[in-house]
Amino acid sequence: MQLDPDNPVLALCAAGMQIEGTPVEARALFEQAWAARRNDYEASIAAHFLARHQPTPAETLQWNLAAVRHAESVPNGGAAELMASLYLNLGDSWLAVGEKQRASVAVERAAASLDALPPGGYRAFVESGIDALRHRIASAYGSRAI
Repeated sequence: MQLDPDNPVLALCAAGMQIEGTPVEARALFEQAWAARRNDYEASIAAHFLARHQPTPAETLQWNLAAVRHAESVPNGGAAELMASLYLNLGDSWLAVGEKQRASVAVERAAASLDALPPGGYRAFVESGIDALRHRIASAYGSRAI
């Protein structure tokens, strides 16, 4: 995935990632990124990072929903490489608020979106997250499989 380092929204998100050990300061940078967004692509990235810094599962869910909604609105599949991760995070949020069926749908969308990611470490990381979420969903259902 090739991100433009000169994009102000992406630069704010990158700066926030560097200081995520200080959550209040990181969140402030992600909020600035959200305020500076100019299109759905930038909004999806800013919302993704804001989701990581919410005080409740319900608020995290709302930001993950926003991230997916904006990414799905990017024309010509321009956010395809983001979708597996965004759906994975959405599934995790749905599970956190007790919506197992919605979590199942989201994790399968994540798996279906993996083809947009090139082979390598990041794809493997997302795949392992999908496997882990599937296992957690199955455990929530009290069975070994969805």
